[in-house]
Amino acid sequence: MTVTARPTPPELSFAGGFDPYVVRDDFPILSTTVNGKPLVYLDSASTSQKPNVVIEAVDTFYREYNANVHRGIYTIGERSTAAYERARATVARFINAPDAHEVVFTRNATEAINLVAYSWGRRNVNRGDAVILTEMEHHANLVPWQLLAQERDGDLEFIPITDDGLLRLDVFEVLLRLKPKLVAFTHVSNTLGTINLVAEMTEMAHAAGALVLIDGAQAVPHVPVDVQAIGADFYAFSGHKMLGPTGSGALWARRELLEAMPPFLAGGEMIREVHLRRSDFNDIPWKFEAGTPDIAAAIGFGAAAEYLMTLGMDRVREHERELTAYALDTLASELPWLELYGPMHADLRGGVVPFNVPGVHPHDVAQVLDRYGIAVRAGHHCTMPLHERLDLAATARASFNVYSVREDVDALIEGLREVVKLFGEPVR
Repeated sequence: MTVTARPTPPELSFAGGFDPYVVRDDFPILSTTVNGKPLVYLDSASTSQKPNVVIEAVDTFYREYNANVHRGIYTIGERSTAAYERARATVARFINAPDAHEVVFTRNATEAINLVAYSWGRRNVNRGDAVILTEMEHHANLVPWQLLAQERDGDLEFIPITDDGLLRLDVFEVLLRLKPKLVAFTHVSNTLGTINLVAEMTEMAHAAGALVLIDGAQAVPHVPVDVQAIGADFYAFSGHKMLGPTGSGALWARRELLEAMPPFLAGGEMIREVHLRRSDFNDIPWKFEAGTPDIAAAIGFGAAAEYLMTLGMDRVREHERELTAYALDTLASELPWLELYGPMHADLRGGVVPFNVPGVHPHDVAQVLDRYGIAVRAGHHCTMPLHERLDLAATARASFNVYSVREDVDALIEGLREVVKLFGEPVR
């Protein structure tokens, strides 16, 4: 397969000085080959690749000052603690949190949401209380609430979507008459790429007396996030999707909520005093960080946040908006038989493009693309109810990040032509 590079139109040249070709040099994995072909990585919505600064931050910790945090009164122990807490402050600055102590380190957004469901939910959701979700939620922002509703005899209600993947806010307004305890929704859909109107939805929920949790896993790597401007009560996100290590994530929540919530896990570090029959718990955020944390991952998480802030999240967003527009336009014009899903305007979506080749299972599509070094996701992307709503068994998904370029889209197009050569011309 030969990929013919298309010239970059002047109006799409690097947004605000952001040059993705220079950025790519920071990611060593992008120089590797797969099946004898240059790696074309189009699965960033699953996990992102890591820049040298993140890899080096983790490596330096293990090589130079590996020690437990908040415990050792010796030089490398104090250095470890300082780096860990400095990472927390950096992550807080990245989302414009008013206080770094409102940032709880977790393993990922899934754990952050479960923390809220277990700690806040089991204290505040009772029989007959409603929790409002949406039809586009990742399982991580669905299953914890299912378990809570079953345990507490609560009710789940769902904001439906339009056929082109937008939330029905008119229905949301009606659902709010149920006086829900909580409204939980994704900032950016991991499957459709839809960017939801989170500030407006939060304002609507608060007016109805509900608290708001936002799943920001797909937002923080791609759009500027200001938790104060959004006004939410809880904001969950993962580090590994925003160029940080796997096993890193965070929950931001308003201080008064965290202080009122009981611990999620129990053991060392989350306590101030322990006696045989009672314990006094630590201050936030350490009250929620039992045991030895993944110190290296947290430090790498902070390095990733610093890297993105150096690039500038406004420029990151503009780069991905332009690349997504290029992908939508080029896929539709070059492969008119390709089925595309979600909002068709790049202003309404992040760097996620789900698609299907008619008559070919997405798993087969992904396997053929892999022969040419092209990595895409295939399946239901942990959004089975959304796929049921769209009457789809599965989709293939290409997703972008700061290191993605138009040549990646061109390679995908040529790869999909190879799929058609193998399986035959699609019939629609």
